[in-house]
Amino acid sequence: MRSFLKSIQKVIVLVAAVLLCSSCNRAYLASTSYNPWQAVSLPTEATLADVSFTDDAQHGWLVGNNATLLETTDGGDNWELRSLDLGENQFYSFLSVSFAGQEGWVVGQPSILLHTTDAGKSWSRIPLSERLPGSPYSITALGPQSAEMTTDVGAIYRTEDSGRTWQAMVQEAVGVLRNVSRSEDGKYVAVSARGSFYSTWEPGQEAWQPHNRNSSRRLQNMGYGKDGRLWLLARGGIVQFAEPDAVEEWQEPITPEYATSWGLLDLAYRTPQEIWLSGGSGNLMVSFDGGETWQKDREVENVPSNLYRIVFTAPEQGFILGQRGTLLKYQQPA
Repeated sequence: MRSFLKSIQKVIVLVAAVLLCSSCNRAYLASTSYNPWQAVSLPTEATLADVSFTDDAQHGWLVGNNATLLETTDGGDNWELRSLDLGENQFYSFLSVSFAGQEGWVVGQPSILLHTTDAGKSWSRIPLSERLPGSPYSITALGPQSAEMTTDVGAIYRTEDSGRTWQAMVQEAVGVLRNVSRSEDGKYVAVSARGSFYSTWEPGQEAWQPHNRNSSRRLQNMGYGKDGRLWLLARGGIVQFAEPDAVEEWQEPITPEYATSWGLLDLAYRTPQEIWLSGGSGNLMVSFDGGETWQKDREVENVPSNLYRIVFTAPEQGFILGQRGTLLKYQQPA
């Protein structure tokens, strides 16, 4: 009897050891074989918000808080501050910049809209109505004289005459939002300020369509992948991808790295299969198989910044934006 109990104890210890090792393997990801991200020195410590390029891949603009506006003419290796005379003692945060060819737009808060038709050689300020619901949140250049603008309460407006007039695309705003994302074909997804629900809108609909989150975890961010599918980041380091052509059907939740993925902030596709995922304290992960498996870019961990936004302007050109003037540039592997 005593020998039997000892055998049982050995089995239990062995099983516990196996489970512990398995847990450890899932807690920390394997490292990537190379780091394609290089830090770029900037003449500012502003928190960065967005980046966009003209029809020349070497010529781009970067925006952030404290009315930060930077220009590059060498593809993002070097940036120079550009100052604008906004004509009043007001501190602005530029939130979004977008170019279509030589025509570009910048929006920020308190309500401000800037427009250029000569790739940024000159900028003009376009008046916004005091009745605008909320403050400008994002801008997307669509073509000559055309752009779509959202506000932080979910209003969507389109102009076809360089901002002189705007057409409301939804009947009413959806409420205070955490973030809004636009797909390449003009659909939108918005996360409520508290992360308790999300809303979708697509061209032709008169109003936002609300959706309950699919778990008890609050939503952190949402967007669209290269194939048009929704993705979401939730508290606790959760990543989920929607089923194709669905806005309420979700695949099983993924926790890429149990030990450090609790602070996930943004996700972006470089290619349909290569996905980058960023978070707090230099946390950066990548999947090369569409989100099935993940690796950790540990060379970025020493960057003393939260990595708020990932933007790929092209598969071979990308940037990660952070706080205190942190900018990482994607370097195409040799």
